[in-house]
Amino acid sequence: MPPTVKLSSLLWLCLSVLCSLNFQQRAALAMSPVQRVVLPNQLVLLISEEHSLPFVTLQLLVDAGSWRDPSGEEGLASLTAKGLLLGTSTHTSTAIQEELDFMGASLTAAAQKDYATLHLQVLKKDLDRGLELFMEVLTQPIFPDDEVHREVEKTLATMQAEEDQPEEVAEKAFQQALFPANPYGHPVEGTPASIVKLTREAMVRFYQSYYHPNHVILAVVGDSSAEEVWTKLSARLSAWPMGDIPAATFGSAFASGPKTITIDRDLAQAHIILGHIGMSRENPDFEALSVMNYLLGGGGFASRLVEEIRDKRGLAYSVASFFEADKFPGSFQIVLQTKNTSAQEAISLALQQMQRLRSELVPEQELEVAKKALIGSFPRRLATQAQLASFFTRVEYYGLGLDYPTKYPALIASITSQEVQRVAQMYLHPQHSICVIVANLREASLLSPSQEGSTTKTGCR
Repeated sequence: MPPTVKLSSLLWLCLSVLCSLNFQQRAALAMSPVQRVVLPNQLVLLISEEHSLPFVTLQLLVDAGSWRDPSGEEGLASLTAKGLLLGTSTHTSTAIQEELDFMGASLTAAAQKDYATLHLQVLKKDLDRGLELFMEVLTQPIFPDDEVHREVEKTLATMQAEEDQPEEVAEKAFQQALFPANPYGHPVEGTPASIVKLTREAMVRFYQSYYHPNHVILAVVGDSSAEEVWTKLSARLSAWPMGDIPAATFGSAFASGPKTITIDRDLAQAHIILGHIGMSRENPDFEALSVMNYLLGGGGFASRLVEEIRDKRGLAYSVASFFEADKFPGSFQIVLQTKNTSAQEAISLALQQMQRLRSELVPEQELEVAKKALIGSFPRRLATQAQLASFFTRVEYYGLGLDYPTKYPALIASITSQEVQRVAQMYLHPQHSICVIVANLREASLLSPSQEGSTTKTGCR
């Protein structure tokens, strides 16, 4: 490696550490102002200046997540996103990575359930070249057959490795059970059976269907003025032609419990997911649910689940709850690990805490602690350029408004005990939950000596 590369990489590491510290201090005081511009080709450009350190972050969001995977081609959105970096008409994937390494820059691409992202971090002095590479991989990918094949093999290897990770096994089983005929039901990366069928032609088709500027949000955060960003990007972005986006509908079918799915593994502890349908991010009850979930299991050591299951009884190594709030209703989950022999007791306690929030008003002191914690932690969630850029694109994507950061403290502060109980009654369903238990089923008293493999039982205990 040339000496210049080593120095550049070291500089990048130091700047990244300093940036994190600086942003935590700065974000606690005020949010960077954002300028929003809609280009003639309908691309939404968001620009926020931050001049403490000499680098710039770009986050592009394209509405091309895994929910758009065609039936039988699960994993196509993910493979297409990764394929952006596999080569262009003028650069191989190796050449792209070598140039990024030389600049000390980072360029990544990935898909999630709702959308795909392309992310660039580059020193300001290399911004012009970074933008050239960014636009090249975005608008000129060629998805070479040999590189696609290698990416498929890597993905298959990852899937195989996940079969030895009980938390991954539990999550996939839960998602499949909750979303039986729903685009959210399959893993973002697809399945072994689906991904081996994916071809370069399918990737080109998916790319040509969804990767258009009128389907894109781009946030630019960093050491560059709005005028400079506009000068450097406007011509490049405006030259990207609009395209027709295929009509797509979301089949929102969900399973309703009670149901228990048990998966037999030779494990020292049980991995458990307990949950049901959740909400969308656009739901107006999101803030009230955030407070309610903090009280239940989202507040770490301050939550009721940790207090009841871990602290008082010592049953769980870890326990938490969360809502997976996506464009469409996602899941609500309680995730915990406990000894095989205490699996059923831990599940019973979790269900009791769900019911308790439904039936009792939260004491004011406990509520105030939760609200102050959420408000106080909000700036720390936006402590880096990368976090800010991602936040801006998601706020735009979910239609929350760029003034959401200024509204958030008041929204949380206004939540009452009555609202917590209302949303608990509306969105927590302990009697209709789906349980997935990956454990040594004999030790957990869930499997008779004559049974082997996986079983499914009705009723969440």
